[in-house]
Amino acid sequence: MTTKHYLFNENSVEKGTLDLYLIIQNLNRATIKYAADMIKVGMSLRDIKDLCEDYLLKNGADSFWYWNVGALVFAGDETTVSVSGKDYKVADRTIQENDIITIDLSPQKNNIWGDYARTLVFENGVLCSETDKIKNDEWRNGLQMEKYLHKTLVDVATTDMTFEELYYYMNDLIVKKGFLNLDFLGNLGHSIVKNKIDRIYIEKGNHKKLSDVEMFTFEPHISIPDSKYGYKREDIYYFNNDRLVKL
Repeated sequence: MTTKHYLFNENSVEKGTLDLYLIIQNLNRATIKYAADMIKVGMSLRDIKDLCEDYLLKNGADSFWYWNVGALVFAGDETTVSVSGKDYKVADRTIQENDIITIDLSPQKNNIWGDYARTLVFENGVLCSETDKIKNDEWRNGLQMEKYLHKTLVDVATTDMTFEELYYYMNDLIVKKGFLNLDFLGNLGHSIVKNKIDRIYIEKGNHKKLSDVEMFTFEPHISIPDSKYGYKREDIYYFNNDRLVKL
């Protein structure tokens, strides 16, 4: 995996530290790509979970920071489920010819976290690699909305913005566009720390500035009203020269 290099201001993440996080986040990207290549119709969610966790451990991770779960995997009407890793149990179901799958990864190495999620779509037994070419209108619109929310984050986030301000801005946008926030706690992401109990969230009442933390996730879990399908896209962000960029 290649390592990118950046210029930093005095308030940025130190370069050496950032490179370590980039390595584990690149591992997440590689894992999703590997899973997308391997998932077939008829495969169980348990097999997908094991496939992802095995790949993570064999390619650099030493453990999983989120309640020792390396991959939360949901499919079909369970993609709307929002649950803590503490309570997660993989469903006894298999991938269908036309199906939607969310994989949420949380590996770590030497207490350096990765955090990454993607929703994948199968149509007629084939993985749809390009969102714009998904034939199911609802699924295509959901994934396009996820991309739009992440683009908007980069456009509007500033070093002086608080987590609460971002929470209200994004939740208002989600509703304005006809979607719902499905997160079981109502938040949209969290800081990247060394201990999961130290996380702070993109939530109401959090008056910390986005720049008060080294890095944070943005992971809107959304659906449209009365739908049985949900969508999730998660990346890690940090400020570089006062501009928010994706890790």
